[in-house]
Amino acid sequence: MPNFFTENSDLQFHFNRLNIQEIVDIAEDNYEEAKRFDYAPSDYDDAMENYKKVLEIVGDISGNFIAERAASVDEEGAHYENGKVTYAQGTIENLEMLSKADLRGMILPRRFGGLNFPFSIYIMAIEMISRGDGSLMNIYGLQDIGDTINKFGTEEQRAKYLPKFCTGEHSGAMALTEPDAGSDLQASKLHAYQDENGQWRLRGVKRFITNGNGEVLLVLARSEAGTKDGRGLSMFVCYGDESVKVRRIENKLGIHGSPTCELQFNDAPAELVGNRRFGLIRYVFDLMFRARMGVSAQALGIAQQAYEEALKYAKEREQFGKPIYEIPAVVNILIDMRVMLETGRSLLYSAGYSVDIKEKLEEKIGRMKERGESVAEETKRLKEATRIANLLTPMAKYVLTESGNKITYDALQIHGGTGYMKEFNVERLARDVRITNIYEGTSQLQIVAAIGGVINDIMKNYFDKKAAKEYKGALQGLNNYLKQIREIFYDCLKYVVDKKDTSFQDVAAKDLVEIYIYLYVGYLVLEEAEENERKVFIANRYIIESLANAKKNAESIKDELFTDLLHADKILI
Repeated sequence: MPNFFTENSDLQFHFNRLNIQEIVDIAEDNYEEAKRFDYAPSDYDDAMENYKKVLEIVGDISGNFIAERAASVDEEGAHYENGKVTYAQGTIENLEMLSKADLRGMILPRRFGGLNFPFSIYIMAIEMISRGDGSLMNIYGLQDIGDTINKFGTEEQRAKYLPKFCTGEHSGAMALTEPDAGSDLQASKLHAYQDENGQWRLRGVKRFITNGNGEVLLVLARSEAGTKDGRGLSMFVCYGDESVKVRRIENKLGIHGSPTCELQFNDAPAELVGNRRFGLIRYVFDLMFRARMGVSAQALGIAQQAYEEALKYAKEREQFGKPIYEIPAVVNILIDMRVMLETGRSLLYSAGYSVDIKEKLEEKIGRMKERGESVAEETKRLKEATRIANLLTPMAKYVLTESGNKITYDALQIHGGTGYMKEFNVERLARDVRITNIYEGTSQLQIVAAIGGVINDIMKNYFDKKAAKEYKGALQGLNNYLKQIREIFYDCLKYVVDKKDTSFQDVAAKDLVEIYIYLYVGYLVLEEAEENERKVFIANRYIIESLANAKKNAESIKDELFTDLLHADKILI
């Protein structure tokens, strides 16, 4: 009976090395929560033990319940009839099971029925649930809607919406995308206005809305007449009642258990969340931290299962009188898959920590202000934490979703022709993972989001500290390789900056960001290799390959291989 937590040694490794005491201390209000709730932890060790037990439950449900229903959910899909959306039977059963286990409000406050867990622990749950069924994450993971209401809504709104998120009676949706406003959210046109009684109402269309049939909708709408940019957008919450019509659900390549809806708002009554004009520039940007991390964990979970399917098949499938697992070309693919999985997981949980510390510092500062205390030092820390989270979240989204696609592609390749058939799970996994580097910001947009932090070298102090460290034994040689990568980065950065050409900078952005990723992930896995002998191979393989890749990236930049992109109109027209 597979348990996706206890059987995954690498996930166990990352849980055991979590250093989130400051995060937990703030989340638990220095354990004052234990005085109000008998199931709240009394100290840090108690909290970690509780997190571990819950993750074991998630691992059991994911491996022995959700995964068993994944194929039937994919085959049945969500239904649309007479304006109503119905989940596949397996999805209904999965959500009921998660509700019975009190897991639907994992990140929401206890006073509303939630578990009050840190984001880092929640992301581990998302990874495992996605491994069981990638489409289920798109419903389960939308408890982030509740988190946004909790952060920016009024106490009345929290009391109104959050309890039913925690029980599972309500699910949510982020209604952001429109037919003419996909990644360019500042072009959103859905109209928000106040009627003669001061009631906010929404009118317009949203498209490609994941779980748009959810009972609670968080809607980005234009509240300021005459505006055309992000400063005219506000955030609203409304019920998905008869005033919101589901016009259709999309017939998709994958994640069939997750309905993707087109919504028509017919003067739907709504409530303003937070302040006017801050919908995009404050609230959606905050939500995107979690959304990017959620999709990154989704891609990792799907990729983990694809690797497991490929490994199992390679050991069972015989060709030329022996299992194909014994063929070096096949083993090399499996090793590369494993390295991508483990280095990606290192980046994911490092980025998850950065989001956690940013959010908890915000929470701490809010409490300090209420007590009339000085927040100067904590505000300075928050500014730095935000800069790091702003860099690591798009980097993680880029790496995890691209590598997730590569891993599932290779898993299908190892299966050969049989993997192309629906009888094998890997066919579904390859379809499900494909969306991850598209939604919540394409890979190309993650590069755009990361390049500012890379050009400003915001991890400089971190890299200085790691480069100066003397690693034990042969690991110091890997540190020297990382120093070479850093030299390559600075050489390329100077080359790009000296050109004083923003168009060329845009063309070089992908290569620069990738070199920076090699550095950051390289030092993550080098630190892990000092702690765990098994990680030495992972670090060695990743860092040596990264050095070779960094040289290729540098050639692309300095040889101006892609400068013809600046004149693409002359080539393509």
